[in-house]
Amino acid sequence: MKTLKRIAAGILSAALLLGMTSCAAKQTEASAEADTAAFTTVESGKLIMATNAFFPPYEYYEGEKIVGIDVEIATAVAQKLGLELVIEDVEFDSIIAGVQSGKYDIGCAGMTVTEDRLKSVNFSTPYATGIQSIIVAADSEITDIDMLLAGDYKVGVQSGTTGDIYMSSSVEDGGVGEERIERFAKGNDAVIALTSGKIDAVVIDNEPAKAFVAANAGLKILETPYTVEDYAMAINKDNVALKDAINQALKELTDDGTIAAIVNKYIPAEG
Repeated sequence: MKTLKRIAAGILSAALLLGMTSCAAKQTEASAEADTAAFTTVESGKLIMATNAFFPPYEYYEGEKIVGIDVEIATAVAQKLGLELVIEDVEFDSIIAGVQSGKYDIGCAGMTVTEDRLKSVNFSTPYATGIQSIIVAADSEITDIDMLLAGDYKVGVQSGTTGDIYMSSSVEDGGVGEERIERFAKGNDAVIALTSGKIDAVVIDNEPAKAFVAANAGLKILETPYTVEDYAMAINKDNVALKDAINQALKELTDDGTIAAIVNKYIPAEG
């Protein structure tokens, strides 16, 4: 009888243990599902990124494929979140509106955080630093930013970029004013206008500026930068959970050296 009681007790203990293990497994699965469901994306299982792929080395075409710093960082973030990155190449000045309307999950295009943009979208923590530079003809009389601002020179910018925002402001605020601005859909279009003498200078990020100068004889970059800024990802204001998840992914990618390795791959540190 005692033996039967021991067997019954053993069976009961095993059943309880199995039940507890099953319960714990279900709780783990539920927790994982809750983490996955903590944020939503435009399309399940995908992270849709809007960019303008004419901004080397941050995003540009290599054959038919879009590559660059932003692309690799966004891909690494998507992998951290268990998502597939999908890239949409659009006009730069349509990115914020597209993220705001819920058409895209993120805007990632060498994009600077500004007060005006913060009215429409949230931003991730910065992941890279950019410098706004000034391109002029090699024989230009323009020698620095003060001379550019003080003169009557025409300045080309890519529409919707921070170069556009800064330069279109008044001289008192560090720009040249609307009347002296020429806007272009792509940075390369502004450079072409400069080479043909239609404008006197182009204000654009330093890395694309170096690529444009290398590809077009007779141009140079002024030694003094116009301004220094941080780049971040634009995210819909209503999707705070996605912003938090992206920030956590960026932190991990920063801590393990992934982001630095990506940036150094395209912009080698000067020795």
